[in-house]
Amino acid sequence: MSAVRLLVLGAVRRRGQAHGYQVLADLEAWGAHEWARATSGSVYHALKAMTGQGLLVMHDTTPSTAGGPPRMEYTVTDAGEQAYLDLLRTALTNRDPRLDLLAAAVGLIEDLPRAEAIALLRQRLQTMNEWRASITAHLPPGADLDTWGPVGDVIGLWLHTADTRRDWTSRLLHRLEQGAYRMAGEDRAQTPESP
Repeated sequence: MSAVRLLVLGAVRRRGQAHGYQVLADLEAWGAHEWARATSGSVYHALKAMTGQGLLVMHDTTPSTAGGPPRMEYTVTDAGEQAYLDLLRTALTNRDPRLDLLAAAVGLIEDLPRAEAIALLRQRLQTMNEWRASITAHLPPGADLDTWGPVGDVIGLWLHTADTRRDWTSRLLHRLEQGAYRMAGEDRAQTPESP
């Protein structure tokens, strides 16, 4: 699963119809060129690949302002819509997605209905709790990881990672439950954080 793929589908979907430069500009505005390696090459490659896979449809409708060939614009197909939502849901619930993929999913979380996003984050939280329990399940009671050498530090790293991911997920879940963001299907007046 690719963060760029998720981001490109999300950007095209949010615009309705967009050419590559618009998608790239949106991703750069989100900072994705830094944390997801969303470069012009990766964005245009994703647009071309997803068009070939039937997730996007290409239209040559935007005249070039420089007198060249028209810009190719893209729209998301029904299959692209399903792939986008599947990628978004998987990234939110996966125990250990790459950080760029999780960041992309959280950045696009408003594309889901609030109840679904909350349910997905609860599933993620349960997965985090199960993961932490699986790490500690075979440790002897009262184990002092500081005396275990490098193995103790590795176990400590995994416990710290599980704890911070669980805590972060709990915070985001709480914010959504309290009405943060304007989620799919909601009016601006329904959400207290709306500008």
